[in-house]
Amino acid sequence: MLDLSYEAPKPKVIAGAKHDWELVIGLEVHAQVASKAKLFSGASTKFGAEPNSNVAFVDAAMPGMLPVINEFCVEQAVRTGLGLKAQINLKSAFDRKNYFYPDLPQGYQISQLYHPIVGEGEVLVDMEPGIARLVRIERIHIEQDAGKSIHDMDPNMSFVDLNRTGVALMEIVSRPDIRGPEEAAAYVTKLRQILRYLGTCDGNMQNGNLRADVNVSVCLPGQYEKYQDTQDFSHLGTRCEIKNMNSMRFIQAAIDYEAKRQIAILEAGGEIDQETRLYDPDKGETRSMRSKEEAHDYRYFPDPDLLPLEIEQGWVDDIAASLPELPDAKKARFVKDFGLSEYDASVLTADTANASYFEQVASDTDGKLAANWVINELFGRLKKEDHSIEESPVSPAQLAGILKLIQKGDISGKIAKELFEIVYTDGGDPAQIVEDRGMKQVTDTGAIEAAVDEIIAANPAQVEKAKANPKLAGWFVGQVMKATGGKANPKAVNEIVATKLGQ
Repeated sequence: MLDLSYEAPKPKVIAGAKHDWELVIGLEVHAQVASKAKLFSGASTKFGAEPNSNVAFVDAAMPGMLPVINEFCVEQAVRTGLGLKAQINLKSAFDRKNYFYPDLPQGYQISQLYHPIVGEGEVLVDMEPGIARLVRIERIHIEQDAGKSIHDMDPNMSFVDLNRTGVALMEIVSRPDIRGPEEAAAYVTKLRQILRYLGTCDGNMQNGNLRADVNVSVCLPGQYEKYQDTQDFSHLGTRCEIKNMNSMRFIQAAIDYEAKRQIAILEAGGEIDQETRLYDPDKGETRSMRSKEEAHDYRYFPDPDLLPLEIEQGWVDDIAASLPELPDAKKARFVKDFGLSEYDASVLTADTANASYFEQVASDTDGKLAANWVINELFGRLKKEDHSIEESPVSPAQLAGILKLIQKGDISGKIAKELFEIVYTDGGDPAQIVEDRGMKQVTDTGAIEAAVDEIIAANPAQVEKAKANPKLAGWFVGQVMKATGGKANPKAVNEIVATKLGQ
């Protein structure tokens, strides 16, 4: 549940011509199950294959073909539910959702309307340190994906690729708890993060493996708080659904446009038609796709080819025992064990690979120092070159080696950055590089004192100025560092300069 140290963000208020309005948003996120085979066939789910090459007879709806449930896909759905602190239903059932479209060869989609495999759960969405929204999950059901219609290969014909047909999807349905465009994007981001930690969906939005249908309505201030704990959402305004959003930026832009469109209609005395809409990123607007169907429009009925799905509590318990440490728990541990700020911990736990890299570095060095170098030096360089952490030329052991040299006083921060550049570009053992290239920091106070004396003797006028204005002592520090090739211990230089100048 929501930690008491968090406070909820304020709802986004949009000023209309007559009065203020508030947004109410719910999302249906379709997450492709990370599985090598489809939900009801053994056909491959590999992305980018030749059109219609990953199609089994049952996917193409050949006569007499019967679906056979993929147990691993069920396990992935249960794992997802557990990761979202949701109720796992030991008995669920599949239904047929009937509609006709060229990329749906069966003429129906096998889904779960009445008895989903996962019930109510929750997601804690961090907006900024100390500010979070608790978004309730209404349900998660598993269903098969449709194919893909292709309209841009011929001016007179459309083509159909059935490679996606039958791929397992988890539809994660939220309650209308989201109150603004930024929160909607943050919710999808957090959900994607959790799924990737769990290994149940790769979250690749570009390939369509994670996409969202966004339900938007507007209401007068105070209405949401009055009805949020009921199932009566009619007081929260008529909603419109924006289909197939696969970009955080587009999700925010579409919500913003749609809210303003609805407000303009309502303030002009009109009514909102419940409908499905599409977002046009080129024009920055939503447009009508079709009137919103209700369940009866799809003529749902239990699938006669599939028995009710019954699972055992012991199996669920085994899956729960195998769950990895999830983002919120990992972030809290990083704050507690390594003394990190909540912001730094959030950056480091945003991705499992990032978190793993940091932990390997911090396991044998100071946590705060490790976080600073991983976030600022390594992540900064990787981002500049458009590389992922997996592509880093600097291993955790190499970075830890650099930090150990800093902690031992063998190198200064300035030398460390030069060393990092060498390791990043050419590789090698940091300690050996320092030894071979004579990069070790000068800590001999006698040698440093001699350098200070020489600089002071050569600059009597500057000495008088520094004695009158202590801030000018930094000039001597800079000259000593220059004279020693940047190898003198900065702390020792500052102390000796201050002593010599009588400060």
